[in-house]
This record gives sequence, structure tokens and C-alpha cells, in this order.
Amino acid sequence: MAECVVAEDEDLLRAALVAQLRQAWPELEIAAECSDGASALEAIAERQPEVAFLDIRMPGLTGIEVARAVADASPRTQVVFVTAYDQYAIEAFEHGAVDYLLKPVTGERLQATVQRLRTRSQPAAPDVAVLDALLQRLAPRARPQAAPLAWVTASAGRETRLIMVEDVAYFRADHKYTVVMTAEGEALLRTPLRELLGALDPAVFKQVHRSTIVNLRAVASVIRDDSGKGQLRLRNRPELLTVSQPFMGLFKGM
Repeated sequence: MAECVVAEDEDLLRAALVAQLRQAWPELEIAAECSDGASALEAIAERQPEVAFLDIRMPGLTGIEVARAVADASPRTQVVFVTAYDQYAIEAFEHGAVDYLLKPVTGERLQATVQRLRTRSQPAAPDVAVLDALLQRLAPRARPQAAPLAWVTASAGRETRLIMVEDVAYFRADHKYTVVMTAEGEALLRTPLRELLGALDPAVFKQVHRSTIVNLRAVASVIRDDSGKGQLRLRNRPELLTVSQPFMGLFKGM
């Protein structure tokens, strides 16, 4: 039985797409339903599904960034982008011969996509060069346009500290809270990690694990092992940060 992963940050839209898929492709097993890019990437790497339906705009990693990493993490997974973009973006998808569904997803279009996926003679993940071109062209539209977060207020004992985001080495999830790590030590932020993802500058802050977001400017080096996993050595912190295997593709250029 074929499996798929569905990634969409809006709960109602995700539920609607899952319901449509169950009607259009009854034999397809929904292996995971994800609300952000990191969860989607980890689910795809773990389950190695035949298909992944990826929303373009998600907290943290965009759908295109997830697909870029999937090319290494699960090469057999076919990717279908789900987008609400305008004709400019649709032309970019069509030019790259990339499968996509336009929101709101119609039953007729989904059925045609399902038929194409089921009958494709040699299933394969999208070409990396095509994804890189899509990233360059659509990056300004793939994320919210609000100014990135500049500072946070976090608790350190009885003290409430104002911490500039540029001074943060990394953020780490801690149940419902987030630990903020700087060169001076740690503080506790009441904002969950998932909410931070959409507010940080994506060019500077990258998710390297489901529970960790790192400031790339705080990274001194990347250590790779034979299993495909990695660790980050920081400039102003003694500990090493673990990079889970699916996220190692984000550091290919380092």
C-alpha cells in the first residue's frame, strides 16, 4: 500500500486535503499529518513515503526547502506542492515541470494529480537544480513579509531579560516553553518554538532538529559522521548541537 505525508500549517485546510485524498485515492495511507516543515521533513525521512503533499508557506522550513532536503532524505518520494500563489508562481512550477495543486484544491484537479502519480513509470523526487531555481524565484513570497523578530523578553530566575535576537546562539524547545541560549547563559521564553519559527529571519536562523533552531552566525563549524548525522560547533558556547540526519542537507554549502 502506498503512503503519503501531508504538510499544511492550517488545520482546516490540512483536514480538508486529507479528506479529499481519501476519496480520490482510497488505497493511499496517510502516514503523517504535519503542521510545519520540520515535522514534515522528519516524518518523510522516517516513513519514506511514495508521495508528500507540501504546503509552500509553513513555519520554519518552507515546502520547497523540505523538498530540497527530501531529495537526500527520501529519494523515492514524489513531491506535490500545494500553493495559493498567483500566476507568476504557477508559471515557475510549470517551467520546472513540478507537480502542484492550487488552493482551493478541486476534486477534479486532485484526481488528475493522483492519476499522474499512480501511473508515473519511474517515481522520483524533484530535481535539486529545479528546486534551487524555485527557491530563488519564490523565496520572497514563500514567507510572511513582516519584519523579523529583533528581541525577546525571557526569564532568568527572578530576572526578566531583554535579549537581542542577534545575540542568541540557539533556541531549544522545553515542553510548552523555549530555552534561549546566549554566550552568557540560558533564559526561559514563554513562546513555544513553533511560534518563533515564523517570526525569525529565515536567512539567519535554521531549524536543525525538531526541538532546536540555531543562529547560523553563531556556528563555527559542522562535524559530520559516517551515519549521515552531524553536530554544530558554536563560537561562544561549549556544547555541540546535534543535527538530525534529514536536516544535514541544509548545511551542504558549509
